[in-house]
Parts: sequence; C-alpha cells; structure tokens
Amino acid sequence: PMFFSGIKLTLVISVISIVLATAVGVFVYALKTSHLSVGKIYPLRMVAFAFIEVMRGTPVLLQVLVAYVLVSMSPNSSSLPSNMVAMIASISAISLNSSVYIAEIVRAGIQSVPRGQMEAARSLGMPHFMAMKEIIMPQAIKNILPAIGNEFVAVIKGSSMAYVLGIAELTFTAKVVQGTTYKGLEPLLISALFYLVLTFSLGRLINWAERRMKASDSH
Repeated sequence: PMFFSGIKLTLVISVISIVLATAVGVFVYALKTSHLSVGKIYPLRMVAFAFIEVMRGTPVLLQVLVAYVLVSMSPNSSSLPSNMVAMIASISAISLNSSVYIAEIVRAGIQSVPRGQMEAARSLGMPHFMAMKEIIMPQAIKNILPAIGNEFVAVIKGSSMAYVLGIAELTFTAKVVQGTTYKGLEPLLISALFYLVLTFSLGRLINWAERRMKASDSH
C-alpha cells in the first residue's frame, strides 16, 4: 500500500510540474524570440538566455534545495505545513528545469512549419499574432505534443528529486520500506519496476497519439 501511495504522489508532482513547465516554457520561448531592443541590446532575450543557461548548467538536486530555501524564506511560509512547503519547492524546481527544454521543443515545433506559411498569411493581410494563432500553431502543435509527452516521461523520473525534501513519493517510499523490512535491494527494485511501468505505458501512449496525428495528416 505504501508503494501505491508513493505512485499517486509521484503522478501528482509530475502532472502539475509538466503543466507549469509547459506554460513557463512558452513564456521563455516568447522572451527568447522577443524583438524588444534598447539600441543593439535585446534585454528580454538576455534574460531568457541567462535563465536557460542557469537551469541547464546546474544540477536538478541543487535547484530543488535552493527552491526549498527560497520558499521557506517567503513571508507566508510559516502558515503552511512543512510538507506543503517541500511540495511547492519540489514542483517549482522541477517545473522550471523542465521549462527550458519545453521552450526548445516549442521553438523546434514552430520552425518545422515551412516559412512560406507565415509569408503567405502575412501577404493576405494577417497580423503576426493572428497568423501564428490560425496558421502556424495548428501545424506546429502536432510536432510539439509528442515531444512534450517525452518530456513528461523525463519529469516522472525527475520527480524522484523530491525525495531529498522528505516528500513521500516513490523513491522515498522505497527508502521507508527498506527501513521497515531491513531489506536493502528488494524495495529499490520494486520502486524501479513501478517507474518502468509508468514510463513504458506513457511512452506507448505517446507513440499511439503520434501515429494518430500522422494518420490524420495523410487524410
């Protein structure tokens, strides 16, 4: 029963994290492609570049610990239970780390649409935003969604980082069972098996959705 409770918490962390990461990733992509300039300097692009480099260049474990300290220092943290503070910190760190990869997924998806599509839309008098909304994004989304699904698989595995903050997800559960049963290997293998079932099932679902999208293209 403890393992199933850990699976449930792992999925909660992963689902919330991937939703937040997608929202932040789209925002980071918007900053990265911003045309706002001060002279020859693009400040929003510089912010996006700095954020991406920090998230890519530092360990996820360190990001989780930093997020926990920052959340603990916030004015309202004293009114929250300690496990809620740890949960917020874990989800925040995992989401921000994943968002930089989703920003690249969005960029690659949009660039996969032939440039002539945008040029044709603009030649018909469409504003840039309308052309993106009506012409580019409906085509790009078919390339973006499967890749975000693959990132979801990575987030499920990355959710194990919440273990260091005492969140009772799947990895933490394995350690608790180790201490209860005095068995070192078996709880870890069971935890690994559950991770494998989750990621394998999600991978097959992603492949099925990708085939359906390709089939709709052929029609």
